Amino acid sequence: MKAIKTILIVVVALLGIGGVMYAIADDTYRMERSIVIHAPVEAVYAHANSLAAMDKWSPWNELDTTMKKSMEGTDGTIGAKAMWEGNSEVGKGSQEIVALEVNKRVGLDLVIEGFMGGKSKVDLELTSLGDSTKALWVMHGDNEGLGRVMSVLFNMDKFVGPHFEKGLGYLKGQVEKAHGEAMANAPAAIEVMSGERPATVYAGIKSDPKLPHADLEKFYMENTPKVYEALGKAGVTPAGPLCGLYYDWDMENKTASLMVCVPVADKTKINGLETDEVSAGKAYWTTMRGGYSGSFAAHTAVDEKLSSDGMVISGSVLEEYVVGQGTETDSTKWVTNIVYMVKPKS
Repeated sequence: MKAIKTILIVVVALLGIGGVMYAIADDTYRMERSIVIHAPVEAVYAHANSLAAMDKWSPWNELDTTMKKSMEGTDGTIGAKAMWEGNSEVGKGSQEIVALEVNKRVGLDLVIEGFMGGKSKVDLELTSLGDSTKALWVMHGDNEGLGRVMSVLFNMDKFVGPHFEKGLGYLKGQVEKAHGEAMANAPAAIEVMSGERPATVYAGIKSDPKLPHADLEKFYMENTPKVYEALGKAGVTPAGPLCGLYYDWDMENKTASLMVCVPVADKTKINGLETDEVSAGKAYWTTMRGGYSGSFAAHTAVDEKLSSDGMVISGSVLEEYVVGQGTETDSTKWVTNIVYMVKPKS
């Protein structure tokens, strides 16, 4: 009887202590860590908007490299759930995507199973700082049942905080590395300028009206020498570099109509060449440096500028080969002006 009485006293005492601990414990908890990542918010969000993306910088992977993982639903959408089961350090549980605010927040419902388990809300909040991003990783929830009692003894901030710091460090490293590589490989921005151009006369050799795109290089190679030969025989000095004056560019049928030419002083007849005058007017142009593989991007930039400014092509499109293969073998040193004569869209 004495033993039973002792046990009852101990149980009552423990219940009393537990009651006191329950009473003094906070009914909610919140733990957070933050870091500044030197990349735009879009780049950071791309590394956090799916369970697979988050798993790549999870600090818990290194605690159990053989943990079992599975997934339900469509990753990257609300309702997708990842489950895991591992050693005593990672335990067993799941996390489900419950919120996706593009470039702002990813919300998760976290469930930890077992004696010390429970449910928590986890948010990764992103704040744009211009070229950088603040990432705030938060875990919060309600202290309930035994978990509320244990919260008095168990310092979540001290225990879980270092893992959050490590995870954010991994996220920062991955994002900054990927963003740096992307920027290094990104083409330079193409500047499009505008202004007035004087009337200019060109002398050269015209192509067939439907010259296949595949034959453009051959046309230039065969006729450029003929243009300069005819000018030499006529005693005419070019007033500028070799040019391509394009009258038509048919993307659907992949044909073009053009004249390989040079600017000249006037319309004096030159044996073997034709002349054409481009009237004075407003022009948009860009300067392309390097090989001709970049010409599509350059033309596209001018086209987009025309569209945004409410302008359309008026007449011909001109390519001025300021430095080209005729005078420079190193294609990285080539310089080409791409000029569109324009007018307001009616």
